[in-house]
Amino acid sequence: MNILDVSYRSLVTIIILFFITKMLGKKQISQLSLFDYVVGITIGNIAADISIDTQRKMIDGIVSLFIYGFASLLISYITRKSILLRRFFIGVPTLLVENGKIIESGLSKCKIDVNELLAEARNSGYFDLTEINYAIMETDGKISFLLYEWAKPSNKKDLKIKTSDNSLVTNLIIDGQILNNNLININKDKEWLLHELKVNGYNDIDDVLLVTYDNKNKFTIYKKNIKPEKNTVLE
Repeated sequence: MNILDVSYRSLVTIIILFFITKMLGKKQISQLSLFDYVVGITIGNIAADISIDTQRKMIDGIVSLFIYGFASLLISYITRKSILLRRFFIGVPTLLVENGKIIESGLSKCKIDVNELLAEARNSGYFDLTEINYAIMETDGKISFLLYEWAKPSNKKDLKIKTSDNSLVTNLIIDGQILNNNLININKDKEWLLHELKVNGYNDIDDVLLVTYDNKNKFTIYKKNIKPEKNTVLE
């Protein structure tokens, strides 16, 4: 009878976990943020406890599963609405290499050393650190690399086409909110930003999802509520 009880509990737990995962979305099964990671481990432990501990009331574990699931869903919602809460719960990317120079404070903040940075670069296919212009640790723990223009795999150098190194793109607006510190970093102000938006046909900042600006003075606007093309199918 104990085997039948464990089997029943396991089956019910699998079904509940499936629906909770569907509720939380694809993010829960992709690269996780710190908060998602904690919630995922906790839900897994609770599910295992429900399945094996036949002395514990099953309904108690099920309630606990849904509480953690809805807590994760709530955090996901409020982090989409607030940049400050997003930074608190999800974190922000950390600069590890800038203009080819290793940022030791960034390594220290991410709790990694130079050897680990080099290993991550090799895992990404970059065995020569001098080819790397920028390296950034994302909030999910993955490191993104930007090569110098001359190190990128292309035939521009062979054809003697004049190129210039790319730089990081600066985000000026995210989710309709102006990032004042980023404006200061590029020696611009809010009046300049609003003027540029108006020139490009945007009178209401709430219509803007993202605005970026690069070292070539390229001002790019991404509008809110853009829907995929009808012929685009992702399954």
